[in-house]
Amino acid sequence: MSKVIKEIHKAFERLEDDMTVLAGGFGLCGIPEHSIEAIRDKGTKGLTVVSNNCGVDDFGLGRLLEHKQIDKMISSYVGENKIFEQQLISGELDVELTPQGTLA
Repeated sequence: MSKVIKEIHKAFERLEDDMTVLAGGFGLCGIPEHSIEAIRDKGTKGLTVVSNNCGVDDFGLGRLLEHKQIDKMISSYVGENKIFEQQLISGELDVELTPQGTLA
């Protein structure tokens, strides 16, 4: 029996609201961009995301922020994401900053 999933959206069929997602990468390098887009397309909400940062406004995890799918972000770097900043200041986004060594 093969465990290879040939369609990215099938990999996220069991993803539900209010789950925790761990996303690899550093900055915008090595991020699971196709997986992020599949989660965005599915519309899953209330996510807690653990990742080095939250992408930029229109790429990476920033795409999930844009659609208000992330409720809590656990990361080591805020970066230059204006949506992240706006949601943090407004109280829409709970942020837990974690040292990079601990996060790794």
